[in-house]
Amino acid sequence: MPITGKWIFTASMDVDPDKEALFNDVYDTEHVPHLSKVPGVISATRVKTDTLRVTIGGETKTVEPQGPRYSCIVELESPDVLTSAAFANAVEAGRWPSQVRPFTRNRQHTLHRVIGKG
Repeated sequence: MPITGKWIFTASMDVDPDKEALFNDVYDTEHVPHLSKVPGVISATRVKTDTLRVTIGGETKTVEPQGPRYSCIVELESPDVLTSAAFANAVEAGRWPSQVRPFTRNRQHTLHRVIGKG
């Protein structure tokens, strides 16, 4: 799916192994649907890092993942969405704040401005 918005927000993290099934269930069935309903959110997609094999400059390299394993990529109309009441309510909805968030770690949040599209 092409990027249509002008901003990308990512929330990346790891989760305690014994909570991974709950983490994935709540993220897919509650957290992403709540985020997707926020005005100004265009899309929300989850990804998990994997081993990378790439050929650059005639050399094939294998790169093992570093940093958080899970990320949610949220496409936004504006960065102001992130400070809206609707976004604040969405990130506190459902089981996420009490049953999942306490078991996440290595959390990283980034904001990217889209500067070109292919």
